Amino acid sequence: MRTKYPSTHHLPLTEISMGIRYYNPTTPGRRGGSVSDFAEITDRKKKPEKSLVKPFKKKGGRNHQGVVCTRFRGGGHKRMYRIIDFKRQKDNVWATVVGVEYDPNRSARIALLQYEDETKAYILAPEGLKGGDRLLSGPDAEPRVGNCLPLRKIPLGMSVHNLEMQPGRGGQVCRSAGTSATLSAREGAWAQITLPSGEVRRISAECRATIGVLGNADHMSISLGKAGRKRWMGRKPHNRGTSMNPVSHPMGGGEGRTAGGRHPCSPTGVLAKGGKTRKKRKPSNAAIIRRRRPGPHYAIS
Repeated sequence: MRTKYPSTHHLPLTEISMGIRYYNPTTPGRRGGSVSDFAEITDRKKKPEKSLVKPFKKKGGRNHQGVVCTRFRGGGHKRMYRIIDFKRQKDNVWATVVGVEYDPNRSARIALLQYEDETKAYILAPEGLKGGDRLLSGPDAEPRVGNCLPLRKIPLGMSVHNLEMQPGRGGQVCRSAGTSATLSAREGAWAQITLPSGEVRRISAECRATIGVLGNADHMSISLGKAGRKRWMGRKPHNRGTSMNPVSHPMGGGEGRTAGGRHPCSPTGVLAKGGKTRKKRKPSNAAIIRRRRPGPHYAIS
């Protein structure tokens, strides 16, 4: 029997939380789902900068030989990839923020910069950045939100994002929505960084980072509401190994419902629980001063 919902499409939507929009329950998916209010977007009708986008070809979890290496991937909405400037090496040239835009390829927002020499670039948009702001990169830049400096020039205790691991390589750490690292200490040619996971790591003081905390922190609080929204993102249903046939999975088969008959594992037999996956002799192990807390992990605030 189909459930009839009252005609509430003419009623105003309800703002429950800042940054998240909840609609009236006109359908089961609307009842449980929520969306971002996109309040930080400067102009929602503006198309991305044409010179800074390129086609984003889907792979469906397959490698160059056509073999599925990552299961449950495929489909999803067509996207254009925005070319982001993670290096920020245009030093001592002022840039004006044209606007903050939505990026379908990442959880954080992006900002379009126009430099004084008329070149344009996309960067990750930190919290508080808005159209008309002026930014600068380089050792002589002021340590304020959006500016990019070497760690040796950033005051201790400041929150940073888009952090390099090797000088000149470009930002690799703290690039998702709402994340930031803290510059906790500096000694000689090295800086000590506290990552969102709680891990404390040693990085060269010549590595660059951008000041501030990345915006769109409410991204993790959004509820999809229905399975179809997951398919729009290119994620297929995830089925259990115990529900498969023996030919498809080591835990498949059996007369009736079974507990699997062995420890949980992947289709290739790799154990799924209790094993450490980090290489014991990885060279970067020496850079870790304190590892993150073990067990169920939640990012620190």
